[in-house]
Amino acid sequence: MTRRIDALDVLRGVAILGTLGTNIWIFTAPGGALELLQFGGGGPVETFLRFLSNGKFLGLLTLLFGVGLELQYRSAVRKGMRWPGRYLWRASLLFIEGVLHYVLVFEFDVLMGYAITSVIVAYLVGRSEHAITAWMVAAGTLHLALVGLATLALATVPGGGAGAAPAYPASWPDQVRLRLDNLVTFRAELVFIVPLGIVLFLLGVRLMRAGVFDERGARLRARLMVAGLGVGAPLNLAASFAGPTWFLVDRYLLAPLVAVGLLALVTSIVLGMKGAPGVLRRGFADVGRTALSCYVFQNLVAGALCYDWGLGLAGRLDGLRPWWVPVAWAGICLLFMTLASLWLRRFDRGPLELAWQWAYQVPWRSRTHQRA
Repeated sequence: MTRRIDALDVLRGVAILGTLGTNIWIFTAPGGALELLQFGGGGPVETFLRFLSNGKFLGLLTLLFGVGLELQYRSAVRKGMRWPGRYLWRASLLFIEGVLHYVLVFEFDVLMGYAITSVIVAYLVGRSEHAITAWMVAAGTLHLALVGLATLALATVPGGGAGAAPAYPASWPDQVRLRLDNLVTFRAELVFIVPLGIVLFLLGVRLMRAGVFDERGARLRARLMVAGLGVGAPLNLAASFAGPTWFLVDRYLLAPLVAVGLLALVTSIVLGMKGAPGVLRRGFADVGRTALSCYVFQNLVAGALCYDWGLGLAGRLDGLRPWWVPVAWAGICLLFMTLASLWLRRFDRGPLELAWQWAYQVPWRSRTHQRA
């Protein structure tokens, strides 16, 4: 049995709660997901607050999925199991989870994209370093081309695509119908997520192999912080204020670079901590251990707070934007850090993780019973 890497739990917690920092602007907008499709921003304060989270924690979460895939691969090799073998069933369950999350909860689900990417990378993780590099270069080149072409298209649209958002459906059934009727539009993000995901998954694999999560990776982490936070963050900030035309560059090119720096920074902080974890670190780690549950349920809670089928705060508090939005984010984060800690006192996995683990074992349990 391998030793649990404490920094990974904290990083997952940071990534999950940070992803909500991006999504909360969608939930709290009166136009909901339809408002994001206008590529519109807000005033300078809102633009800066959006900059703090937009794309960075999605990138961090993507890197961590790559790390997790590497750990699964190592486990399979250690046990002498065929690879990718059962991992493909794990990816299938993740895709099903993503479909349900998209239809029932939130338009901009990332789980489907991760599931597709994980299948591709599962066939690459055991190949030579040369092959992995070639795939990273090819996927990265494709991603740069797609972002460049899409940005050029936005530049030809008056206002960079910004405009008034149409009304978002008030009832939950109508929201479900909207997602089903606009599947291609809302899932168009996969065009960017999958090639970028291949690069970041494989980068996560390589960082894990390079020892970025232990003491021998100090020099590597320092370099990543310089690149991500010293170079990437200022460019990312400039792109955030450059207008809607640069939205895709902001979110899908520069934010992932910042995510690499964040991974190095958080890891260095955790490794530098001595003694028992404090309340904050334990809270992040507990969210990380229940990451799937927190990701889905925090979006559900945000919807219940903001949409008209719930408390309808998006419309009622629109006059207080952007000030009430970070307050809502902080409240939901505090709620889930508390709930995750309480849950883990009795269970070793989150509620969705337990259901997911049961579903994962069903085919192999059935085969065992048939042989018996």
